[in-house]
Amino acid sequence: MRGLHHLKKIRSIVVKSKYLYYTKIWGMDIDPSCRFSLSAKFDLTHPTGIHIGAQTYIAFGTAILTHDMTRGLLVDTYIGKRCFIGAHSMILPGVNVGDESIVAAGSIVTKDVPSRCIVAGNPAIIIRENIKVKAYGRFLDADDTEIKCQKAIAER
Repeated sequence: MRGLHHLKKIRSIVVKSKYLYYTKIWGMDIDPSCRFSLSAKFDLTHPTGIHIGAQTYIAFGTAILTHDMTRGLLVDTYIGKRCFIGAHSMILPGVNVGDESIVAAGSIVTKDVPSRCIVAGNPAIIIRENIKVKAYGRFLDADDTEIKCQKAIAER
């Protein structure tokens, strides 16, 4: 039975099209190396206020906001380089997520996140500082763990 892997090229084309739509039509500042899920939501009320750095990953169901109509705000929201924004997270308007930070799944980020931190919760609080990550917010030893798991499975 064939898996969904054969659709990878089609998905790649759709994601690239969505990237061009966001950057060329709506004027968002999204680095070309940024990866995002097709179900991630970027605020179209103030689209030029979205800024996403290089090698950042935005997971499925995430919402990045740049406006708050109850307070009459239209502000810029920044996500730094090499960040990971977990599934179903919400980044509120005017928040700055520092470089090499991780936002845990389901978090509601109401305040700025310093660089090299992990935040989680509602509202999101810092749970770990001075982390070291590589591209797309992956821990330095992430690939080592995957290799170890593959070897363990092969040995069975």
